Amino acid sequence: MPRIDELDPPPAVESHQPVPADGNTNTGPRPATTPVDVAQRCDRCHRVLNDESLCTGCTSCDRCADSIRIVDTTETLTGETVCLSCRASWYWQCGTCDGWNPDGRDCADGCCAPVGCVCDDCLDQLEPDRDTQIYQYSFKPAPQFHGAGPLFLGLELELETPYGDQRSCVTRANRRLGRLGYLKRDESINCGFELVTHPMAYQWAIERFPWTLLTELRELGCRAEDNVGIHVHVSRAGFDSPCHVYRWMKLVYRNESQVTTLARRSSPRWAAFDDDDRRAVKDYAKGAYGRRYTAINTSNVATFELRVFASSVDPGEVQAALAFAAASVEYTRDLTAHDILRGGWSWASFAGWVAAQPQFAPLTQQLEALSCVS
Repeated sequence: MPRIDELDPPPAVESHQPVPADGNTNTGPRPATTPVDVAQRCDRCHRVLNDESLCTGCTSCDRCADSIRIVDTTETLTGETVCLSCRASWYWQCGTCDGWNPDGRDCADGCCAPVGCVCDDCLDQLEPDRDTQIYQYSFKPAPQFHGAGPLFLGLELELETPYGDQRSCVTRANRRLGRLGYLKRDESINCGFELVTHPMAYQWAIERFPWTLLTELRELGCRAEDNVGIHVHVSRAGFDSPCHVYRWMKLVYRNESQVTTLARRSSPRWAAFDDDDRRAVKDYAKGAYGRRYTAINTSNVATFELRVFASSVDPGEVQAALAFAAASVEYTRDLTAHDILRGGWSWASFAGWVAAQPQFAPLTQQLEALSCVS
């Protein structure tokens, strides 16, 4: 399996020898590097500096003191900058605010303990609101996995409901979901809820999710407006390696136009395709954490979150969102450097592969309906 660094096509090699800018073609020995030159290079990445020992792109871990690139660090809630290795060994992430804290200490943001807290607020979160039967946004039950892994998908479907008849929609959704999912609040929703499922294998979801529920909710007045979307959580454990993560993210980011066409929206506010994230794909693949409101949210410990899709109460469109998440992971699983050099990251190659996989028929149907096959 090639290293991440080997996946980008190699630069073209010129057939002639380069001529220095000063026109001097002398190929004799170059002057020896002076001690000043050596002292002016970054300890970590060896870039030329003025006086500092580290450049602006590098820093040192406050716990182990190793020199490290800033993109490979995490700022903790107690003000420390730590490397990914120290973070994994000595810190825990709060499930309420997503901040990192030293092991054995309470959350520095004042959040309650992750397990066993008996304050009134935490006890209230264990039950949905008595009037609306919708959980608070911070409600995060232990995941219940459905189907055979290792790849699992978690669906988050944001919907607006009628102002005068939300209860009917909530009651119907809760009854049909059963233990497969729950409803919770979200800041982007004016009057409605976010339908959240426990992790599901793709084929299990296609066969077992109550898809007719979406039609029933539409008939009750639920709407998919511009302010709401579909988010699909993709389990990190479903990837073979950091190289696999890298290939998957590159496929998504290199095909922004086609992805947003399939997603039926472009959303710089909630699901941005950002140049900084494109450049950081290699770091994300190795475990670095990024921002939340991007096309691929990399800030979660156990999942990557595809945030690109517009909301919908059309079963085919929601199935296509799940199918894209699963198909893109599977397509890039065995993609080789040779495949990539021959256009493996192109949308046409991906769409052609999907068309030959009958299990991803919902995605093929949407690609054809949206004229998005190349």
